[in-house]
Amino acid sequence: MGAAVSLPSWYSLRTVSRFRCRVTNGLRDSRNFKSLPTSTTIDQPTEQTGIESTTSGRQRVSALVALTILEVLQASDRPFEVFEEEDTSITMPRRLGLSDAVERRIRTYQKETRKGNKISDEEFADLVRLVVKRPDARAIFLECGARLAGKLPRRPGLMPRRLGLALAKRRVRKRLRALFGRRIGGFADGGFILEGRSLLFIQSDSGGDACSLVLGLCSATLSGSIQDPPTISHIACEAREDEYCRWGPQ
Repeated sequence: MGAAVSLPSWYSLRTVSRFRCRVTNGLRDSRNFKSLPTSTTIDQPTEQTGIESTTSGRQRVSALVALTILEVLQASDRPFEVFEEEDTSITMPRRLGLSDAVERRIRTYQKETRKGNKISDEEFADLVRLVVKRPDARAIFLECGARLAGKLPRRPGLMPRRLGLALAKRRVRKRLRALFGRRIGGFADGGFILEGRSLLFIQSDSGGDACSLVLGLCSATLSGSIQDPPTISHIACEAREDEYCRWGPQ
């Protein structure tokens, strides 16, 4: 928790993954797949039933969030080198991200995203719990946040820095509301400091890894809004027994 991220020189999941033990992660993913919560229907075909029929509660989290989580999971498990005509579903069956079940659910979420549909908080929490069992959970959520920041305008070279910061905060507020269907924290007066208590991320993951999704989104947005952006960190977290979660310059 709390590791700083410097932008715009983004690390990549492929770089992070080079340092993982593939065999250990593969065995761990296999165990995770077997222990999925019963409320998560990722191992069942859902093309016919759709998301709403497999979840309970109010749907207000964008299906794009779920799609992005599984796409990043899949990308992180994809091997760097594949022999010609190699079927990774056979040669690397224990990697959850490469399983047929994940591929089926990705296709479902792609359809739901195109329709502008939502998922429930419970379904989002199930996906979060699927990721936090992995040793690379923070890296996955960080990449998810960067992708969910969306397409940003080119960094304006002549815009005053103060105006650029104001626009970045506005973009983060609007994007988080659009993705999660509610206000996610608020910015303190002055610089780029986002704060919130009892947020959906802590409710879904008491360990705090899921908070890296907000970190990735904030960092990517700020990088696309001003020149020479400061390094953004998760400087306080309820998972560390702080009073609230806070993202901002170290």
